[in-house]
Amino acid sequence: MRPANILHLGIKELRSLLRDPVMLVLIVYSFSLSIHTAATAMPETLHKAPIAIVDEDRSQLSLRIIDAFYPPYFKQPVLISQKEMDARMDAGLDTFALNIPPDFQRNVLAGRSPAIQLNVDATRMSQAFAGSGYIQTIITGEVAAFLQGYRSTTTPQVDLELRARFNPQLNKSWFGSVSELINRITMLSLVLTGAALIREREHGTVEHLLVMPVTPFEIMAGKVWAMALVVMVSSTCALFLVIKGALKVPIEGSIPLFLAGALLHLLATTSLGIYLGTLARSMPQFGLLMMLILMPLQILSGGATPRESMPEFVQSVMLAAPTTHFVKLAQAILFRGAGFEVVWPQFVSLLLIGAVLFTLSLARFRKTIGTMT
Repeated sequence: MRPANILHLGIKELRSLLRDPVMLVLIVYSFSLSIHTAATAMPETLHKAPIAIVDEDRSQLSLRIIDAFYPPYFKQPVLISQKEMDARMDAGLDTFALNIPPDFQRNVLAGRSPAIQLNVDATRMSQAFAGSGYIQTIITGEVAAFLQGYRSTTTPQVDLELRARFNPQLNKSWFGSVSELINRITMLSLVLTGAALIREREHGTVEHLLVMPVTPFEIMAGKVWAMALVVMVSSTCALFLVIKGALKVPIEGSIPLFLAGALLHLLATTSLGIYLGTLARSMPQFGLLMMLILMPLQILSGGATPRESMPEFVQSVMLAAPTTHFVKLAQAILFRGAGFEVVWPQFVSLLLIGAVLFTLSLARFRKTIGTMT
């Protein structure tokens, strides 16, 4: 092994990447707009939900209920007839359609328990579930205030003092941006290394490398360090410019420590990308392999849902995946400000998994090179 060969082969990969505009656009988008969109697309609370109300009672109580729906949680309620309700829901004009029946106020004053029909467009997931609870609370509060003649608040016998740690504002953009950065580091490292190998095969430059005085290890190491460098630079820019800059997300822990963990993670994922590149014969095949590998890595690693909520078998199997340890490491450092004394087990795990994947990928790469000769 000659370090000079690894250096020059890596520089060749960087030059080849600079001549691929599609990959450059993918890199820029993944570490900028993709992170910003993932952090801000989902609303924090119910916001301007369209609601229509069928008032068949036309009483003082029904008017109080109608006036209780106002921005910013809901749009100004639209008063419609019974015949219009289903048609508007089918057309997607309303997320909620409230039907106040006749004699509603009379039944309430008589001590009965009348029912109000609420139709919900459940295809609007972000609004449907939260909005139903909001509407239930609003109607219950207005009916109670109407019966009492005044608004009152009850003092609970037990006061729960809530302290939200690490994210005191319960801001979803803090979690969404960092989680998206973690996913993009994994995705781009797999895509870039696998695409670099397939690009060599499609352009016929693998044969040129075989007649040069370089070893398979040098070829593979050149691809690994070059693509890892691209992802490291991109993720660092995203961390400072997008997450800390545009989104104003506070980073609690050491960024150099996080980048050191990301470097070990890239050793594993770039090696896996090389392995997938040797299995696929074209970019479409590589894309299908990515779907089979990337989705389980991201969903079952603990970034989307806590690992404790998964079956124990899945938890045990995913310990062999580098993303499981990287997600735990990244969240501990960036969210909770953990130091090396806390995350060293994840560093060791990533180092071992990366060494195993690099060895397996190198053996597969040598076998693939041997079949070409």
